[in-house]
Amino acid sequence: MELPCAFPARTVEGHEKHPGLWVNICLEEIESNADTESMRVIAGKYRSQPLDSPKGWDTRPTSDRLRETLFNVIAPHIQDAIFADLFAGTGAVGIEAISRGARHAYFAENAKVPLETLRRNLDRLQIREQATVDPAGTMPFLRRLLRQKILLDLIFLDPPYKDQLAYETVLRFLAEHPVLPAGALVIVEHSRRFCLPEAGSKLQPYRLIEQGEAALTFFLCNTNAESRRSCDGD
Repeated sequence: MELPCAFPARTVEGHEKHPGLWVNICLEEIESNADTESMRVIAGKYRSQPLDSPKGWDTRPTSDRLRETLFNVIAPHIQDAIFADLFAGTGAVGIEAISRGARHAYFAENAKVPLETLRRNLDRLQIREQATVDPAGTMPFLRRLLRQKILLDLIFLDPPYKDQLAYETVLRFLAEHPVLPAGALVIVEHSRRFCLPEAGSKLQPYRLIEQGEAALTFFLCNTNAESRRSCDGD
């Protein structure tokens, strides 16, 4: 199924820090043949600590370099944040968030082998008290948050690249349900060849970073936009 492109095909140079502009930053192409068993925490309290990644398992963990790029962008927002790592795999992104000062990280993963590896990584670093693992997967986790009225400051969403329905379902849920406060960020990793589905007025794309075959799209939660749309429809 062909999905409509939600973003304008344009590049604005020199305005990377402006939150209201769509920015496309293309980083140099890199080889993607790194041994996934050499994953590590990049910075913060647990810097350089090794992380397990199951050999031969198709988890496609976010590369160290892409993770470093991600956290360079969200650094001003990470301290004391409530973070969610969706389709968490081995948990490298959520663990990085804890290492850099996030108050708590939620991990949603339901595949047996990555889930076992995720728990092993948390135990190795002795950070279970700062982590909540949901073995039911992403959508059951989000519905549970909604019932418990828990708000998330930062979400990292990384489904399998080919699972277009997962991208569409999660982004629609985040746009339609109150699990994000105003100013929250949603970061989506996807193939650079994949155009994300529209997320609604509540989630506004403001930045795109491309690195090798991967891309990160950053969304800002604007609850005022949703409120204005509701008022206009009354």
